[in-house]
Amino acid sequence: MMQITTIAKIQVQATPEQREMLNATMSTYRSACNFVSNYIFQTHDLKQFSLNKALYYDLRKRYGLKSQMAQSVFKTVIARYKTILENQHEWIKPNFSKPQYDLVWNRDYSLTQNLFSVNTLSGRVKLPYYSDGMEKYFDHDTYSFGTAKFVKKHGKYFLHIPVTRDILEALDCDVCNVVGVDRGINFVVATYDSKHKSDFVSGKAIKQKRAKYKQLRKELQQRQTPSARRRLKAIGQRENRWMQDVNHQVSKALVESNPKHTLFVLEDLSGIRSVTERVRRKDRYVSVSWSFYDLEQKLKYKAALNESSVITVDPRYTSQTCPVCGHTEKSNRDKKRHVFCCKSCGYTSNDDRIGAMNLYRMGISYLAKDSQVPDTVSPQHV
Repeated sequence: MMQITTIAKIQVQATPEQREMLNATMSTYRSACNFVSNYIFQTHDLKQFSLNKALYYDLRKRYGLKSQMAQSVFKTVIARYKTILENQHEWIKPNFSKPQYDLVWNRDYSLTQNLFSVNTLSGRVKLPYYSDGMEKYFDHDTYSFGTAKFVKKHGKYFLHIPVTRDILEALDCDVCNVVGVDRGINFVVATYDSKHKSDFVSGKAIKQKRAKYKQLRKELQQRQTPSARRRLKAIGQRENRWMQDVNHQVSKALVESNPKHTLFVLEDLSGIRSVTERVRRKDRYVSVSWSFYDLEQKLKYKAALNESSVITVDPRYTSQTCPVCGHTEKSNRDKKRHVFCCKSCGYTSNDDRIGAMNLYRMGISYLAKDSQVPDTVSPQHV
């Protein structure tokens, strides 16, 4: 058994009076977070016990917070600092500016009679919500709720709820299909499966759109005005949301186009940033910032929900090895033309397809010999 957690973003409705209560609570919560953030930046203290001892009563008196909300403030700020330290490896003081606050399930928010009961500084409010497409998350025999974020965005209110589901972990012996998935820039993904079928998702439109975003950022950076900086931030967020949506669509298509108990085999690209010295300077932005990791994470949890699994393997030579005769040579691959031609047997194909075929073969090797999946790639099928 394994647990899968996703974020359900549920829009709620509020009356004008409820809006005032929610806005006041978000504003106060934000101020309290910045107060605690200033203290942590000065002391470098990230222990909730000692922060409680130093700030708890002052925090409640100064901002009128209830006990549970004060604890949520500590947890929110500590988590933000830990993320910064993990990513930046230095003490950088975060500024809390977004209108939002954290809610603990069954303490700060609950769900009764198709209404969310949400805690505010002035008491609880009961909010109806839009359930279209979200119905499955309200089956509490299947999903359990975690600590949510109440968020205001573009004048609308949302509950971002982590929902967790227990599912049976896919076993190697159950695998009935193997899919090699080669991720790239020319093609977002190129696949090769147990039916000896190849599919491609072109990355051309993505490259063009990201190039436009890059050019726009360059122009705004040159202006160096407050409005340009605000615009830069908005553009960055918009590009990230768009790219995440693309990865959602690609990963969903991969899972839905294959049966349950499929093994997806990907290259381990965790060290891609360390090889930028071998990439032309003008191509480094694209190769380093391409969202390979995000696609992998989305594929993993979608596959798990479909009783399938994902493994990552050593990426070395996957685009240089002939899947027919096994000959490995760097000159087998012509990167400029995106063509693979084996110097030994002459087998020729698209280089991304070759990568997917070799990943497929590695998936076969990973499985037990009595697997239901064919254990060879027949030359007549390649």
